[in-house]
Amino acid sequence: MKATARAHPIQGIVKYHGMRDEDLRLPYHDSISVCTAPSNTTTTVEFQPDRDEDTYVIDGEEVEGSGADRIRKVVDEVRERAGTDDRVCVESENNFQSNIGLGSSASGFAALARAATEAAGLDLSLPEISTIARRGSASAARAVTGGFSDLHTGLNDEDCRSERLDVPEEFVDDLRIVIAKVPSYKETGHAHAEAAESHMFEARLSHIHAQLAEARDALREGDFQRVFETAEHDSLSLAATTMTGPSGWVYWKPDTIEVFDAVRDLRSEEDVPVYFSTDTGATVYVNTRAEYADEVEAAVAETGVETDVWEVGGPARILDESDALF
Repeated sequence: MKATARAHPIQGIVKYHGMRDEDLRLPYHDSISVCTAPSNTTTTVEFQPDRDEDTYVIDGEEVEGSGADRIRKVVDEVRERAGTDDRVCVESENNFQSNIGLGSSASGFAALARAATEAAGLDLSLPEISTIARRGSASAARAVTGGFSDLHTGLNDEDCRSERLDVPEEFVDDLRIVIAKVPSYKETGHAHAEAAESHMFEARLSHIHAQLAEARDALREGDFQRVFETAEHDSLSLAATTMTGPSGWVYWKPDTIEVFDAVRDLRSEEDVPVYFSTDTGATVYVNTRAEYADEVEAAVAETGVETDVWEVGGPARILDESDALF
């Protein structure tokens, strides 16, 4: 059976860092994010009984090595739950640039899990599917449930799954995310692997639960300032931890800092409600409200980076047969 799904990437609001279990991708603490649209990944999965081996293709190129291993973890979990050993053909396409800090692994594995479970005939809720997507990328769990979502930590699939948060509709509709694209290839997995070796890691753990509580409460109240002040502060905390690990990862580039300065100038000199955020990458999310989006985009573009304006995206969903990639 064949199925096609589409999922949106995520911007971390309060980000996870480091894994207590690398195989199951169980993070040390909860994390909250928002899906971004119209950026998306479309993935078609077909189980083929006569096929001798799996085939994984992303943006026209066959995936091998560690990338294939991560895809296989998701597919194998689906196979086990469905009670089949059929091989699969997987094709996936992104409509945005990957590996520059825009959450492409989140949308990729979310779309994969959603399509694979549908193709295998599994009847699962989105939180249940999120536990399968998590095996490829913990962020993908939140991309499955969409909108503003919270991935709970835990030691099993009953506990470590994503839940969509109840956020006022007017807050969701008003949010605009100006993307400041700073192309710089990054590898998130290595930073997660050595997170606990940073002397800043314990300090991050000591305050992360307060940030999570602040973000949840602010989202429930639809308080733009509190939500994105928290996201900005968490971005700085995350960077401090990655930069002080054994490898001294520094993801930011000069253009990244220029965007930070432009955002702070808008906020302090023009009284514009705007905040920056980064995940593990050089690209910057600039969060503002709809009425200020043009002004903010123009100010960010003056730094010389390519920009785009995104909105909040929904959950991973199944598409019509006509949308299949093969």
